[in-house]
Amino acid sequence: MDFIWWCVWIMLLLWIFAIPYDIPGQRNKKIGPLDNLQRRLASGEIGPEEYHERKKLLEIDLIRHT
Repeated sequence: MDFIWWCVWIMLLLWIFAIPYDIPGQRNKKIGPLDNLQRRLASGEIGPEEYHERKKLLEIDLIRHT
């Protein structure tokens, strides 16, 4: 019976520390290039024209890599 409890505790610890990386709100969100581009537009670092131009480049690059 002790062996089963050890397995339960190990599985619980693995679930807490290893699995929830992609669950929303659990860890820091991975910031992608489009998120970074939107942040720069919102902060005023780039204008709308440059935003749309770079967004098109990112979409083309995404299509090539899929």
